[in-house]
Amino acid sequence: SSGINAEYGDVQSIETVQRKFTKRIKGMENVNYWERLKKLNIHSLQRRRERYSIIIMWKMANSEAPNNIGIRFYKSGRLEIKAEVPTCPTTTQKSVATKYHNSFVSRATRLWNTL
Repeated sequence: SSGINAEYGDVQSIETVQRKFTKRIKGMENVNYWERLKKLNIHSLQRRRERYSIIIMWKMANSEAPNNIGIRFYKSGRLEIKAEVPTCPTTTQKSVATKYHNSFVSRATRLWNTL
């Protein structure tokens, strides 16, 4: 699935469909994927996913979307708003910790804090 908690492999699978589809467009058969996206004025699915995550985080930080996932926003400096999310316990199984690390909460918080 391509939802909020989609695994990396799922996103790559869907991206593969987009790669194949855009290659079938007339005049794009011999153009590399990144140039096809540029010429067609579209973004990769990974880029769209990151953009969506930032928009949702902004909405949560500004109380325009529900924040029922435990993210805490705080001011850092004069204008910056940072996000903090409860950490995954160190005793958690590695597979669960990996899923948590790749979840929307963890991924979007890391992305938000790089802005």
